[in-house]
Amino acid sequence: MNKSELIDAIAAKTELSKVASGKALDAVIESIVQAVAKGDGVSLVGFGAFKAVPRAAREGKNPKTGEKINISATTVPKFSAGATFKAAVVAATKGKKRK
Repeated sequence: MNKSELIDAIAAKTELSKVASGKALDAVIESIVQAVAKGDGVSLVGFGAFKAVPRAAREGKNPKTGEKINISATTVPKFSAGATFKAAVVAATKGKKRK
């Protein structure tokens, strides 16, 4: 599902127009991004949590040359799925073969 399909689904479930649904989705995404960028976590009970996590400096390898390179420390966004979300995925995929 891409963004426009998600907007269509929101519009269908909420009886909002596609324009209003798009604005609402953009506002939610922007709010989550701003909060996580500030270092705050965003927790949506049952769905999951977004947070910023520090990643330590490490040594990597250039895949073309095999040369060792230093990768500096950084902070990255992380999403952890909630129990309800995980359970829904498990229930929907039971009996399906993995590709």
